[in-house]
Amino acid sequence: MEMITANPKTSIAIFSIVVTLVSTLIQKWMTNQEHLKTLKTRQKEIQKELKKCKDGDLMKELNSELLKLTGVMFKSSLKPMFVTIIPFLLLFNWLRNVYSPLMGGAWIWYYIGYSVVASIIFRKIFKVV
Repeated sequence: MEMITANPKTSIAIFSIVVTLVSTLIQKWMTNQEHLKTLKTRQKEIQKELKKCKDGDLMKELNSELLKLTGVMFKSSLKPMFVTIIPFLLLFNWLRNVYSPLMGGAWIWYYIGYSVVASIIFRKIFKVV
C-alpha cells in the first residue's frame, strides 16, 4: 500500500498493464483466432468492394453480409467478456476506493491511457484479433 500512495501514477500503470495483459490472454485463449482472422479479412474485402460499388442492390447485399460478420465477431467476444467482467468490476471498485483520495477523478484517465497503449502492444505481440 505504501508504493501506491508514494507513486500513484506508477502503481496505476502497473495495475493497468497487468489487467490488460490478463484480459488479452483470456481473449486469445477463449476465442478461435483463426476464424476471427478469416472474418476480419472478409470484412476488409467487403469494405473495399463497397467503396467501389455503384449498384444499389449489390451495396445492400454487401452491407447485409458485413452486418452478419460483425454480429458473429461480436458474439465470439462475449464469452471472454462474461468471464472477466465480475473480477474486473470488483477490481475497479477497489481501485476507485484507493486512488480517488490520492488523485481525485484523474486516476481513471491514467488507467484508460495506460490500458489503451498496453492493449495495442499486447494485441500485436500475441497476435490477437
